[in-house]
Amino acid sequence: MPSLESGPAPLWSYGRFLARLQAAALLLALALILPASAAEAPVRIVALGDSLTAGYGLPADAAFPAKLQKALRAKGLAVEVANAGVSGDTAARGLARLDWAVPPGTEAVIVELGANDMLMGLDPKITRKALTEIVRRLGERRLPILLAGMRAGPNLGDDYVRAFEAIYRDLAAEPGVLLYPFFLDGVALDAKLNQRDGIHPTAAAIDIIVARILPKVEELVARVRDQRPK
Repeated sequence: MPSLESGPAPLWSYGRFLARLQAAALLLALALILPASAAEAPVRIVALGDSLTAGYGLPADAAFPAKLQKALRAKGLAVEVANAGVSGDTAARGLARLDWAVPPGTEAVIVELGANDMLMGLDPKITRKALTEIVRRLGERRLPILLAGMRAGPNLGDDYVRAFEAIYRDLAAEPGVLLYPFFLDGVALDAKLNQRDGIHPTAAAIDIIVARILPKVEELVARVRDQRPK
């Protein structure tokens, strides 16, 4: 503040100061009310799956989507991963809730379905039909897909194993589909990494799953960013 001895500051200096203050206030207001640009906004991913996605037997922050989001952010990627896993879901049930489970604004989908079909011994043709329709409908929405594959138990017979596992390989040939061949890679059949039921992964197992699938998810994120308006 100017001293009494020096007299008042020239009016033009106050005017310039006020103009700058108003400009700064306007920029701050715009930053608060306007959304981030498409290039900078977080990539919105939905993980559509069964109990392996939902995090059966685990705290919410230990489920696959939560840990995947944390791992991606640790790599400096702005990503939001929504948990759309429902325990007990077959591929057909996942299809039945597809429209509301993958809401508007979603930019990519991780599809992890089929494990319950296999455990129930459903005809692979049923699983194939449902997963094919999921891929088709997401493709119509131009959503990049990461398909998490599943393996069939050898007790179901060679013919079943071949027919079931071929579903994922065949769908991976569709445009816009990435394939992670086996969601439980490094975890399946390891008693230390599974809960008492021998089926559902422990929190430590989820860490392994996330670490192994991460490169494919990073590729999925890159596809989203590539198709955003420049």
